Amino acid sequence: MSAPRPVEDLEDPGLGITVTSSVSGVVVIAVSGEIDLHSAVHLRQALAAALAGSRGRCEIALDLSAVTFCDCSGLNALLRARRRARRERVSLTISAAAPPVSRLLELTGTAALFDGRPAPDLGAAAGA
Repeated sequence: MSAPRPVEDLEDPGLGITVTSSVSGVVVIAVSGEIDLHSAVHLRQALAAALAGSRGRCEIALDLSAVTFCDCSGLNALLRARRRARRERVSLTISAAAPPVSRLLELTGTAALFDGRPAPDLGAAAGA
C-alpha cells in the first residue's frame, strides 16, 4: 500500500480524510471526525476525486471506523457517491464503520447498499 496522503484543500479541522491505494488497485478512503452539513462537502469532494481517478480500478473501500458523528448530509454524500460508482461500475463499500455511522445506516435501511453485494432488483420485488 502506498503511504497515506491527505486530501488537498481540506479546510475543516473536525474532519480528516486520507486516501491510499494498494497494488491490487483497491482505493481505501479513511475518514475521521464529524461528518455534518459543513464538513460533508469535503467528503463529497474526496469521494468524487477517488471516483474520477478510479480509471480501471474496480473497488473503493471506505473506512469510517473513526467517524464520531454523521448526519444526513454525510449519508447524502455516501449515497451520491454510491450512485456514481454504480454508473461507472466501481464497487464502493464500507469496510469499517463506527457506531454513529452504523446506526444511521441501519435506521435508514441503507447499510446493505454498501456491503459489496449486488443491489436487489426493486422492480422485480414490487412485481413490476
